[in-house]
Amino acid sequence: MGQDVREKYQYLIGADGGGTGTRVLLADADERELGRGSAGPSALMHGAEPAWSAILSAIHQAFAVAGLVTPPWNEIALGCGLAGVNNRQWAANFVAKDPGFARLIIETDAGTTLLGAHQGKPGVIVALGTGSVGEVMLADGSRREVGGWGFPSSDEASGAWLGLRAINHVQHVLDGRSPADDFAQAVLVHCVAQSGGDISKPRDAVFNWLAQANQATYAQLAPLVIQFASRGEKASEIMLAAGVEVAKMAHALDPSGQMPIALCGGLAEPMLAYLPVELRVRMTKPQADSATGALILVRNHFLNQFSDA
Repeated sequence: MGQDVREKYQYLIGADGGGTGTRVLLADADERELGRGSAGPSALMHGAEPAWSAILSAIHQAFAVAGLVTPPWNEIALGCGLAGVNNRQWAANFVAKDPGFARLIIETDAGTTLLGAHQGKPGVIVALGTGSVGEVMLADGSRREVGGWGFPSSDEASGAWLGLRAINHVQHVLDGRSPADDFAQAVLVHCVAQSGGDISKPRDAVFNWLAQANQATYAQLAPLVIQFASRGEKASEIMLAAGVEVAKMAHALDPSGQMPIALCGGLAEPMLAYLPVELRVRMTKPQADSATGALILVRNHFLNQFSDA
């Protein structure tokens, strides 16, 4: 960073906000990492005020970890990669609630994940968390996104997508359309525990769970799908179908199959084993996370190197 940036902003922060949690990276004006913080979800689907509450909480934690007192917001340049930025009204509502940062730059969480995974260089990412999305940056800096249309119509291979198929399996078992198995029983027990239902009345329990379910709730079933995939036919079938969806996204982003591709997000590691082998051998580990990508976003803003497709 140049001297002019150091004079304007004492600190730089990159924030990664998704449907499950928020992670921030605190750095000084020369991009030296000082501390990290985390908090609850800040995806914009939850609203601007809850998003800001989570981000500010994570920022306070990062300063505490660094052994610093949180300064006035006007001494900080903040870059955010947030789920839901593609919805212009949600994004506008978020910007309107800015508590006074010296500079606020927002991007999709896919965009900052892409920047972090390949350190701002060309490449492909498929990000799997509560939701899912794929994005590519080409050599000319242009970008293109696939998926990420939102749950339940899209977000293929995401935690919520896995959870939706898990609860559908339970419904089939309760109807007698599929044979009972340990996987369905585990999902049912989870639903009963979350909804306060009665295991002796499984249909009522599932209906109660469904009445309260949202994207994040469905995603809470993903660990059960992963757990039983190695020993249960239906769970394995769901994971393999998810792997095919990842391959579709990768091919749409890079039909030539020549670009570096990183699988990112909380479900990346367990999904690797279920990818088609021709895609699995191409996968590389992301070089850094989305919070780091958001910090790169801030840097590129000042250097006028980042452009939206």
